[in-house]
Amino acid sequence: MVRRDDEADGEGEAGTVVTPSAEFPPLAERDLAALRRIGEQWYEAPSPRPDGELPVDPTLGRYPGRTVPGRFGRLAPIAMFQVGDPGELVAAESATAPRSRLGRGLIRVRRVVLGPPLRSSAVVSERMRKLVALPVLSSDLLSSVAYGPEAMLAVLVLAGSGALGLSLPLAAVLAVLMVVVGVSYRQTVVAYPHGAGSYVVATDNLGVRPGLAAAAGLMVDYVLTVAVSVSAGVHAVTSAMPGLSGYAVPFGVLTIALLLAGNLRGVRAAGNLFVWPTYAFVFALLALLLVGYVRAGARGFAPVDPPPVAVAEGLGLVLVLRAFASGAVSMTGIEAVSNAVPAFRRPEWRNARTTLGWMISMLVVLFVGLTLLIHLNGLVPEGEATLLSQLARVTFPTGPWYGLVQAATALILLLAANTAFAGFPRLLFFMARAGHAPRRFLHMGDRLAFSDGLIALALAAGLVFVTFGGHTQSLIPLYAVGVFLAFTLSQAGMVVHWRRRRGPGWRRRAAVNALGATLSGLVLVTAALTKFHEGAWVVVVAVPLLVLLALGIHRHYRLVDESLSLHPSPNGGRPPMALAPLPGAVEPGAPAEAQELPQQVRHLVVVPVARLNRAELRALAYAVSLGQPTLAVHIAPEDAEADRFREQWTAWGDHVRLEAIVSPYRAVIGPLAHYLEALHTSRPDVLLTVVVPEVVVRGRRYRPLHSRTEQRLRRALRPLPGVVVTNLPVHLDD
Repeated sequence: MVRRDDEADGEGEAGTVVTPSAEFPPLAERDLAALRRIGEQWYEAPSPRPDGELPVDPTLGRYPGRTVPGRFGRLAPIAMFQVGDPGELVAAESATAPRSRLGRGLIRVRRVVLGPPLRSSAVVSERMRKLVALPVLSSDLLSSVAYGPEAMLAVLVLAGSGALGLSLPLAAVLAVLMVVVGVSYRQTVVAYPHGAGSYVVATDNLGVRPGLAAAAGLMVDYVLTVAVSVSAGVHAVTSAMPGLSGYAVPFGVLTIALLLAGNLRGVRAAGNLFVWPTYAFVFALLALLLVGYVRAGARGFAPVDPPPVAVAEGLGLVLVLRAFASGAVSMTGIEAVSNAVPAFRRPEWRNARTTLGWMISMLVVLFVGLTLLIHLNGLVPEGEATLLSQLARVTFPTGPWYGLVQAATALILLLAANTAFAGFPRLLFFMARAGHAPRRFLHMGDRLAFSDGLIALALAAGLVFVTFGGHTQSLIPLYAVGVFLAFTLSQAGMVVHWRRRRGPGWRRRAAVNALGATLSGLVLVTAALTKFHEGAWVVVVAVPLLVLLALGIHRHYRLVDESLSLHPSPNGGRPPMALAPLPGAVEPGAPAEAQELPQQVRHLVVVPVARLNRAELRALAYAVSLGQPTLAVHIAPEDAEADRFREQWTAWGDHVRLEAIVSPYRAVIGPLAHYLEALHTSRPDVLLTVVVPEVVVRGRRYRPLHSRTEQRLRRALRPLPGVVVTNLPVHLDD
């Protein structure tokens, strides 16, 4: 990862760009050196025919884009490949189409919903300009003002209506926190111009485990962002139309599915879908604030007395801290820009920093403005209508404006989860690149979106939403802990970053990040302690479990890499599943799973034979044609059947050695698998190639009529080392 120390001296540096090739990392220098040493020991086996007599023209010169072999040897008039660079073919879009009629139908539906696939080279054009990136990445941050002030007041009102006046100083402190954390993340964008959320920053500066803790907090936050945003949006809809309250959960699940489909269309397409709802919400709230303050000014800004509320809890420091932590949920999504810097147009870091500045400015104006206006109108939280709905009703008592504000609010809340859909897959990408998440999250789908990460987020958020019945207030207590854990670790990591770099102005930058880390840590501790019994314990437990899971994944990938590496392990010994010694003499007696040179491989071809028909004889012919020792194995249920099969075998000519195994309990797969395992144990230097004939029928309706023994055998033999299973298909005409 290349980092930028300041704005001036790093503008021309190259960095790591997220492309479809990220899941295919290049070999290191020591791997290339080992590969050369292996190649020096390799000899090419003699070819049975000259290159000019190959059965397939590798350049497709014989098929210049007119016809290609189709299913079962028929010719299809589809150009599947084009000749690219010398020795290279380029697959056409049609080459990815499935052969079955059902598969082609599903592909057509997918194209209608998600659009046609994009070429890998289009990843550069799938970038966002600032006016598109602002609504895409700020929808969560800005929409939180619709429920953040209400979450704060819902705690204060427990001490009676007289405690609601504390909302103003708390809003002022939260505004300072927003500015400090926002400026801190602007510095993070400059220092890490190629995408660095809390996970990358904390890992780079504090270590692996703090980085994973930040990642775990962010993952929980992203999942809750979707669940909370959708539940708040559904609540906004039911506030305006109470008759729909019974359909809240199905409506929320449908919204998550639509968000998933929109994001699977790609970054740019998703941005175009979600631009206008965010801008409509911002303009609606600005109009609400403008008209509301004009009305308040007409009465001299005298606050309206709130209705009397019974005291449910005494006013104390703990209650105030709980209210502060609840109001801090308005900051969720503030780090989305730093995580998605590569999604911006060039210069990425400069556009990202500008966008983040706009976001923070709008957040402070909307949060403080709404909190003060709610106080001036004497509004208190109610169960049926949200505070924003009450404020819009008071500000626009007549006309269509109330409906427009509610519609814009509901729409932005429902679509605010899009910020999580933009950040969660990229977080998993960075984790997978470091080996802390499954490598499938490195893969880009056919629309150049991280499809697996998007689907994982939708499933997790949908489960949380359904589990909590779509109740916003039940989800809020889980919200602040994870995100402020990530904020705290990220800002602390930036302090270490500046101390290491010590560039111009590093003390000032480190002081800003230190202040952000301190304030974020205060919110983290407050939320964890005061909301522990309200549900925050779930996050406190989930974060360590996610860290342990990530460490386990990394441990597994490390063992795999060591086992498959081309160079010896760092401690000088051979890895647990080392392939072969790189330099030096050949080891003819090496285990079959440790053979990588052709002169090391010793074969035994095994053909399971049930009955002597055309499929079995074809498998035997194929096995013998390989020119290797061949053994036929027959599993008989009793001695009499074994004797009858030997007679048939003798009549055929006894061309291959036969081993008949009597299975009195009529099992086939188990005895065969144990026999092959015994063969491998007795001669571990011999590679067993099992040739299994497979009858293939075209019609799906006939498949249940066949036992599919070959698939069961493949599953049973897969765990055995040194055993290769080859299916020899025999196609039948229906």
